[in-house]
Amino acid sequence: MPRDILVVQDKPPSVLATESLSAQTGGIRTGQDNIGGGVAEKSLSDFIAEVKQLSTGVPPQREQTINYSPKKEKQAAYHRFPTSERSKEFLRTFYPQATIHDWNDWKWQVRNRVRRVEVLEQMLDLTMDERKAVEKRTGNLPIAITPYYLSLFDPRNPQQPLRMTHIPVGDEFIRIKGEDPDPLGEDHDTATPGLVHRYPDRVLFLTTGFCSTYCRYCTRSRMVGETNGEYSFSIDQWEKAAQYIEAHPEIRDCLLSGGDPLSIGDDKLEWLLNRLRSIKHLEFIRIGTKIPVVMPQRITKKLASMLKKYHPLWMSIHFTHPDELTPESIEACARLADAGIPLGSQTVLLRGINDDVSTLKSLFHGLLRARVKPYYLYQCDPVSGSAHFRTPVEKGLEIMKQLRGHTTGYAIPTFVVDAPGGGGKIPLLPDYILGRAGDDLLLTNFEGGTYRYPDPQGVIGTSQSAMRDQGFSYDPEKGLYSPNVGEKA
Repeated sequence: MPRDILVVQDKPPSVLATESLSAQTGGIRTGQDNIGGGVAEKSLSDFIAEVKQLSTGVPPQREQTINYSPKKEKQAAYHRFPTSERSKEFLRTFYPQATIHDWNDWKWQVRNRVRRVEVLEQMLDLTMDERKAVEKRTGNLPIAITPYYLSLFDPRNPQQPLRMTHIPVGDEFIRIKGEDPDPLGEDHDTATPGLVHRYPDRVLFLTTGFCSTYCRYCTRSRMVGETNGEYSFSIDQWEKAAQYIEAHPEIRDCLLSGGDPLSIGDDKLEWLLNRLRSIKHLEFIRIGTKIPVVMPQRITKKLASMLKKYHPLWMSIHFTHPDELTPESIEACARLADAGIPLGSQTVLLRGINDDVSTLKSLFHGLLRARVKPYYLYQCDPVSGSAHFRTPVEKGLEIMKQLRGHTTGYAIPTFVVDAPGGGGKIPLLPDYILGRAGDDLLLTNFEGGTYRYPDPQGVIGTSQSAMRDQGFSYDPEKGLYSPNVGEKA
């Protein structure tokens, strides 16, 4: 795998990062995380020049180290971003030297992510289980939480949903039968490093292994936060992926994921979008992200304006719980929606966190008000160490049944299981077909009533055993099924 062009070493929050331009490389890292441009930025022309240089195979003649100073936007732009009273109180308590301007600067949020137990325990009353798990957690899927998102946690309640999904516990280290580091078989379907080609007309483009905040149930826990080895990400890797897409005219749709693509700096992200838009047969570009939820300050008006240039562009946002619908995250969604970007949500069904109809209904209604369409409700993938998060599949079907007919259809996502081993998404629905009665199809509605639909040419629902299971009797002389009780004509 190619090495990195740009390496940014961690510094204390008050110290600016330093760039190091290396001879064979292409990607940006901060500390132990591959940030893919999340803190440092380079100009679009610089990135284009790098790719041209890489394509010639001629390395730079020397290594160059320069002092880095991030570009400054006007302070007023940061102050225009809404800051809740909860955020202000958290800022005053734990970052007394920082300003609202700092807090609303997404790069400040990245530089000040909480990653060590000694910092975390100053902000939360950690249980012994949490403390041991945080201390034990090394390697991939590190601990990292933005100050903004941490401000939403209940410091005294370890059962608070957001805290449960981001602070590890001992159950994370338990492995059970059926779990896999790569449960969706993405590595098997990788066409070129970082590009997964599973469906005929679509590709998954893994842009970076960096997230500003790491979820403990992450499907790609095998790769996020990785600093070495096969999951490195670089500009030349991006270019090879783009060349693969160019060579396959059947590909119409590209989903940018990772890690989190919106952790990449504006210039580098625009380079990638511009490169993909140069591919004539590529019709749609989608971005999968949790940034508007965990670091909404990243959604600057400058970013929204840049994204607007690359329509048709769609975005899937990973919301988990109503507690994430804050003034800040709603503003981030508004900026994206105002830029003409259709927004959908992807929610993972998690045990003890959102696996009840009232919680999900509250979340989905709030998303609609924020102009985000609830798109998918995912059964939690059987990634290694996720058993304590997973629910039985029936739980998801039960919730879908309780949603249907009891709220607007726009607030109802599709419940899916992403089949292990690379089978792709399989939608699951409650069964509303009871069987047949002669030429009629027997259906049930959200209230449990039974109804006939004239369907003389149909054959669906003809299984006698299924009909008996649903409480119907077959009359061989009439050739009809009749309900034992309760049928509505």
